Amino acid sequence: MSRLFVTNDDTICALATPPGSSAIAVIRVSGADAFAVMKEIFFPRNKDFDPDKVPGHTIHFGMIKDGDDVLDEVLLSIFRKPHSYTGEDSIEISCHGSPYIQERILHLLIRHGIRQAQRGEFTLRAFRNGKFDLSQAEAVADLVAANSSSSHQLAISQMRGGYSEKIRELRKKLIHFASLIELELDFSEEDVEFANRTELDDLLREMKAEITRLIESFAHGNVLKSGIPVAIIGKPNTGKSTLLNAILNEEKAIVSDIPGTTRDAIEDTIVLEGIAFRFVDTAGLRYSEDRIESMGIERTFEKIRQSRIILYLFDVSENSCETVLNDLDAFRNEMIEKIGLDEWESKTLIIIGNKIDKLVEIPRHFRDFVEMKCLFVSAKRKENLAMISDSLLEAVKADHPDDSIMVSNTRHYEAFTRTLAALDRVMSGFAGNVPTDLITIDLRDALHNIGEVTGEVTTEEILQNIFGSFCIGK
Repeated sequence: MSRLFVTNDDTICALATPPGSSAIAVIRVSGADAFAVMKEIFFPRNKDFDPDKVPGHTIHFGMIKDGDDVLDEVLLSIFRKPHSYTGEDSIEISCHGSPYIQERILHLLIRHGIRQAQRGEFTLRAFRNGKFDLSQAEAVADLVAANSSSSHQLAISQMRGGYSEKIRELRKKLIHFASLIELELDFSEEDVEFANRTELDDLLREMKAEITRLIESFAHGNVLKSGIPVAIIGKPNTGKSTLLNAILNEEKAIVSDIPGTTRDAIEDTIVLEGIAFRFVDTAGLRYSEDRIESMGIERTFEKIRQSRIILYLFDVSENSCETVLNDLDAFRNEMIEKIGLDEWESKTLIIIGNKIDKLVEIPRHFRDFVEMKCLFVSAKRKENLAMISDSLLEAVKADHPDDSIMVSNTRHYEAFTRTLAALDRVMSGFAGNVPTDLITIDLRDALHNIGEVTGEVTTEEILQNIFGSFCIGK
């Protein structure tokens, strides 16, 4: 998006369905001239049809004509302001999905003075016309991009208000106290207090608790939105690639008995009970003088750092419990050194003993493995893979309650983080008897940052970044 329009005076149009051939296509028109243009190009079957008089939320059959040239038989949906997506008079033309027809109708609209919409411009107008706040507008893009039940539910919750109402309520209260404190500055010589400090302290604590909870939810909400990253790791030839292929039910990774076959991360996604998991098959963990393999191993550690869940694979037919424990300790210590203890402890480690198909008898150390809560599978024969699915789902559900509102947007997370820091400074200022005029600076900062979430405080740059990521017809 090269620029954002400061007024909604012009009428815009765009294809609202994906480009290309399809059974039908929908062309969206919004603005003051939407109905007037339809009088010139739409010829209804019902001769009494008048777009200025027919009620909104009605559909009408007819033809789109360019002069004497019939372009298509279409259905015309009428939406009257303010009861439309954008809050303006709007029309949706449902035509046949030929790219030629789509192009002809769009060119016809443009020739009649309707401008081609830019990315996200319909939703931008909806935001500016008060149909929803900025966080809800962003959720529209998330809803369009949702590829699993969990990402869909997150977007729906956010679009329907999510935490917006709570944030607006808290911000309104804070504005009230901030205005009273500002008033005190005008009467500083009289040494009077208009703002009840106890009530203000209670509000600040309530806001901190709410915002802290939202900040903490981001780690889980963000990965639910884009898919839970799962790294499959282990020494070479433990069956990592075979396991990935078995989980995905396709030959995604090359399988070979030669150690070091996997030299780069291989990724794909599956959905389990509505939750998307992004699996990564990584290079085997070992020391290698092969420069290419060493680069793959280094990338393995980077993928582990990015993951939320780690599937640690070992060959149960060749390793004792003591060997596995030693390898795990070495791996854990190396990861803590690379990413830090806190980040390591935020991950879920699932230990998997593979190649049970090679066992001819129960190993002597089997009980020790059971005590380690190992899962035993045969990736080659696809045995016990349901145990892995159950463990993945259990790890996700234990991480966050199903009914909690979560932050999944990076912009919101950053704004909440800045808000929390400002609130901390305000509370510290009151506790340390900092002059009121300095405290008001931090109060304004908190109000500004929290207002950015819902769009009560915004800039054209923020709007451009947000709506520039939308598709043209949205």
